[in-house]
Amino acid sequence: MRGNRIAHTLLHRARIASVSSSLSSVGAPSSIGCGSEATSSQSACSYSSRRDYAFAFSPAATLRLFNTNSSKDFQDEVKEHNPPQYGRDEWGETTDGWEEDDDLEPELGDGGGGGGVVLQGVPWGEHVLLLAQEVLRQFGDDIKLYSFKTTPRGYIYVRLDKLSNEFGCPGLEELESYSQEYKKRLDETGALGNIPDDLAFEVSSPGAERLLKVPDDLFRFKAMPMRVSYTEDVDLRGTENDGVFMLDHVELESESCIWKLANVRENRDPLSKGRPLTRKQKEWRLKLPYANHKKVFLYIEC
Repeated sequence: MRGNRIAHTLLHRARIASVSSSLSSVGAPSSIGCGSEATSSQSACSYSSRRDYAFAFSPAATLRLFNTNSSKDFQDEVKEHNPPQYGRDEWGETTDGWEEDDDLEPELGDGGGGGGVVLQGVPWGEHVLLLAQEVLRQFGDDIKLYSFKTTPRGYIYVRLDKLSNEFGCPGLEELESYSQEYKKRLDETGALGNIPDDLAFEVSSPGAERLLKVPDDLFRFKAMPMRVSYTEDVDLRGTENDGVFMLDHVELESESCIWKLANVRENRDPLSKGRPLTRKQKEWRLKLPYANHKKVFLYIEC
């Protein structure tokens, strides 16, 4: 809990410092990440779980910026019409008014941690989505739009998925490059009056412990352990269970997943002193229909 609180505090400080800055004023990403080194060539979530730390030690990994110029007059105008809405969080720390959807449990298609597109009816939503998609074409076929969300308060949330990365996380330089180009397009379009000129946006990755679709995402991440929440009852009203599994295979005809225990600390005997799973554990299997899966996340062993 203390570690999360420290990370949470550092993230707020990073946000406050970047809210009125242009992208050119953002410094190089920090080389510290959850107690281990990370250079800008590493993937943005290879050393940190987004769900737990939200890249608090590396502000450039999650870029949050107002769509402004760096001129003082323009920044003053933005501040006048969009004053920082500081408040207090549950730990008494000052917040900067950003809508904290990271604190919500992700749901499939929520426009955030669960992927998908959610525009919430804002009149400029389709336009900024189109701009985001146009910018993405410059990065080839390896980076896709994982989720996109706009809010009535003028915030845009973009999450990018890198297909060739083990966790689907773009590198820090890729996130920054995308942010620069997207900011440029927003500035140009805002100057024409086609969208508000005081929007704020965030560009990030899906996070290492991402929520997965069943069965679509399972094939891509089949070599990795996953935390599976499920029920074994046919009527889906029974007790919800939880376990760390590896995908054994998928039965397409019966629309079911066959799971086996992952060789992680959580599944091993605490008295075994690091010994692998027993033969009985290795042979154990669990067959679950697609519908019995409540949520499936990638699992990162700390």
